[in-house]
Amino acid sequence: MTRAVILDDTLRTRRTVDFGGTPNRARVSPSGRVVSWTVFVSGDSYATSAFSTRTGILDTRTGYLIKSMETIQLYLDGKRHHAPDVNYWGVTFTDDDNRFYATVSTGGRTHLVEGDLKAWKAHTVRANVECPSLSPDGKRIAFKKRVREGAGNPWRLHVLDLATMRETPLAETHSVDDQAAWLGDGTVAYALPRGTDSSDIWSVPADGTGTPRLIARDASSPSWVPPARSDTSPR
Repeated sequence: MTRAVILDDTLRTRRTVDFGGTPNRARVSPSGRVVSWTVFVSGDSYATSAFSTRTGILDTRTGYLIKSMETIQLYLDGKRHHAPDVNYWGVTFTDDDNRFYATVSTGGRTHLVEGDLKAWKAHTVRANVECPSLSPDGKRIAFKKRVREGAGNPWRLHVLDLATMRETPLAETHSVDDQAAWLGDGTVAYALPRGTDSSDIWSVPADGTGTPRLIARDASSPSWVPPARSDTSPR
């Protein structure tokens, strides 16, 4: 049994949700209102397409819980899509607490989807996008892209400009099997394994320039908390 624990800003427990599977890919909307998590429900390797996931979404204000988003109406290339192999993971929210991006896998391919919680619909935006992470300005998505077949080092971090749909490969050339996190609008952070039982956090510029920089040893799942603004600070 896995348990998601929702905390307030004083680290007091507000809600717990129990579910089966191995936890992965937790995300919180910019306002803190909506949270999401993904669990693996089989023992298959993450580096292949032969695995199953369940992705849940919780509205912390209303208490409305979706334990699996597989019931969402999916439109693949503009057409309503039904298939038993549909899996979602890696949700990232916009700042309106309604729209989101995620990965969907079906038919042996992965796609970036844009979804609407209120309408409970999602449509594909681009193929070969996994573990999206929306930038704070809402204009770009960092993601891992499959650049070679097979289980050995298949990924490369990219950034997608949502206005132009232009992809930029980042300067990190190691295979990154992680949902990257934005450190502001100009930098992306991610975990890289070190040995068999540890990982470190690295960062790299989001425009494809520069070189990777080690920022934390023995850590994983980076997340950025923006500094609090005073009433007199610029908006």
